[in-house]
Amino acid sequence: MLTVDHLNQLLLVCSLVLLVAVAAVRISSRSGLPSLLVYLGIGILMGQDGIAKIHFSDTELTQVIGYAALVVILAEGGLGTKWKEIKPSLTAASTLALFGVAVSVGVTASAAHFLVGLEWRQALIIGAVVSSTDAAAVFSVLRRIPLPARVTGMLEAESGFNDAPVVILVIAFSAVGPVEHWYVLLGEILLELAIGAAIGLAVGWLGAWGLRHVALPASGLYPIAVMAIAVTAYAAGALVHGSGFLAVYLASMVLGNAKLPHWPATRGFAEGLGWIAQIGMFVLLGLLVTPHDLGDDFLPAMVIGLVLTLVARPLSVVLSLAPFRVPWREQALMSWAGLRGAVPIILATIPMVKGVDGSRHVFNIVFVLVVVFTLVQGPTLPWLARTLKLGDGTEAADLGIESAPLERLRGHLLSFEIPEGSRMHGVEVGELRLPAGAGVTLVVRDGKSFVPMPTTVLRHGDELLVVTIDPVRDAAERRLRAVAQGGKLAGWLGTNGAGAEH
Repeated sequence: MLTVDHLNQLLLVCSLVLLVAVAAVRISSRSGLPSLLVYLGIGILMGQDGIAKIHFSDTELTQVIGYAALVVILAEGGLGTKWKEIKPSLTAASTLALFGVAVSVGVTASAAHFLVGLEWRQALIIGAVVSSTDAAAVFSVLRRIPLPARVTGMLEAESGFNDAPVVILVIAFSAVGPVEHWYVLLGEILLELAIGAAIGLAVGWLGAWGLRHVALPASGLYPIAVMAIAVTAYAAGALVHGSGFLAVYLASMVLGNAKLPHWPATRGFAEGLGWIAQIGMFVLLGLLVTPHDLGDDFLPAMVIGLVLTLVARPLSVVLSLAPFRVPWREQALMSWAGLRGAVPIILATIPMVKGVDGSRHVFNIVFVLVVVFTLVQGPTLPWLARTLKLGDGTEAADLGIESAPLERLRGHLLSFEIPEGSRMHGVEVGELRLPAGAGVTLVVRDGKSFVPMPTTVLRHGDELLVVTIDPVRDAAERRLRAVAQGGKLAGWLGTNGAGAEH
């Protein structure tokens, strides 16, 4: 039973882990290592072979938390995916995520069976588990490298799309009894992907439409609503036997390209949740592994990893991109950029939960493979991009622009409409002579808005939006009333607006 004392201890440990993990991001960013390795290391240090000696072996809880974290990571990745970047390469990325994964599964499973001696079921599970690129690893590494937009878009879209078919394959291979005919399995995969895609696009579109047309009372509610919509897409897709992972990624991508209100704040909120999800997931996976049991699985992991990295991944890229005439330099980079991360380790818990024979052996092989080859591929990816002369740092970067809170600036936004009979009609904006610290920022006329020039002539029916700092607000209001009563010569004719109605 969880008591208040237990809660206090849990909060202390979790907060300290988060602080250490946040500080470790600086180390990983300087070294070029994906942060997942640092977080896995924290988990191992806390585990039964580490300093804290925490014994944790609940694979089912790890799988559940891993799924939840992956939903958040895919949502954050989808929100940051720019449609204009992935649109030109959408067909190629989809081919990589489907046909490329099939090629990689076949080659890797064959190596695991013939070279390592695993049974076909275990070999197929390992092939499926490690054949998808990891969204968290790809997003965290690629967005720090100035690559051409087409390459970045293709890799991000592939990593967002290929989790869905791989999850279906791993579940099918881990099920009790033999796998059905390949064409039945292929049909089930395509059906689940179609259902997930339809639900994701529909939920994303409806959510974006609603957020643009419903004015929420606080800007902080928009990020919460966006993430809730993304999670809704996942849950709805999964409940109707579609691909929830594809649904959440597509819904988030629609939301991310919909120009929603307070977007920079939403991106910051999603990015923070993504970091928390990564930290929690990787630390938990580090706790689950038992380092002293990995020795016997090191050599099989190296053999399978070498075949995956040097044969299966390049072959899948070359065959998948053959119809699209992608330059060989970009194909070489994409072959090396097939980063693995926490997703394969999470998927390796599925056969453990299902009780598949040798599933712990599979988990250990996957864990060693991910750690070792991420250590090799992550830091060398920027070097390879420079060697291949891909990305010279001249790509334009987006600027996160947010409206400045008027409360922080002690400012006010005034709305002033020019009614019939007002002597402000015919007055130029510059002739308003508002006090320093106040200015007309926008004019709404006949249902259209524009930024006025000092020579813009005001008319009956115009609505003025005036921004003013707190010390001169009253003076600005008095001046506007005075001009409404006395025209451009107000003040000179004794009209000061003091007695006019607000």
